[in-house]
Amino acid sequence: MAELKACIFDMDGVIVNSADFHFHAWKKLAAELRIDIDDDFEIQLKGISRVDSLEKILAQGNLVLDNDTKLSLMRNKNEEYLESITGLKQEDLLPGVLDFLKECQTNGVKIALGSSSKNAEIILEKTDIKSYFDEVVDGNKVKFSKPDPEVFLKGAAGMNIAPSEIVVFEDAVSGVQAAKAGGFYCVAIGNPQEFQQADYVIDGLHHMNLDKLKAIFNHQK
Repeated sequence: MAELKACIFDMDGVIVNSADFHFHAWKKLAAELRIDIDDDFEIQLKGISRVDSLEKILAQGNLVLDNDTKLSLMRNKNEEYLESITGLKQEDLLPGVLDFLKECQTNGVKIALGSSSKNAEIILEKTDIKSYFDEVVDGNKVKFSKPDPEVFLKGAAGMNIAPSEIVVFEDAVSGVQAAKAGGFYCVAIGNPQEFQQADYVIDGLHHMNLDKLKAIFNHQK
């Protein structure tokens, strides 16, 4: 049986709730394009790249644009997002995150980030947790977005640890699919009914500690 040697965390909805900031920026962009997206549309954008997010919004409005215009729109959206997270700090981490990172580091369990966001490093710095991470793989370092497992496989390779010895924490269906496609054990955060493919589901990292994680990891089928 494989031994737990590392954890890989998604960013939005797992470490910090910056997804709301992302959606606010996308919603503003959509309104400028006269495309109506409601709050239910947000789930379609969870865990995917900004390119794929824009394509989904354009498809919603049956709008076709050239690549230069798309690049300009994505830059504008990102500027809006970065402005909205200016005041982000460690107190904005989701409950249980800091304690769990500390526990992993203290006990020799390596830590990586596997996020589609191209602003992941900025958020790690603003929340003052970058020093806990042995490896950071974000949207700037991958060609394919989730559900492709590339982001997690690169994180595993960077730590020189096999996927079978790693637990991935995710809050998006596309992220869970990516983890399972890569051969990882996956703990989802959210509603169990949404995450049929996940190996285990919790409400948040405040409901997790290292002993509990090792117990469920060691009892996997």
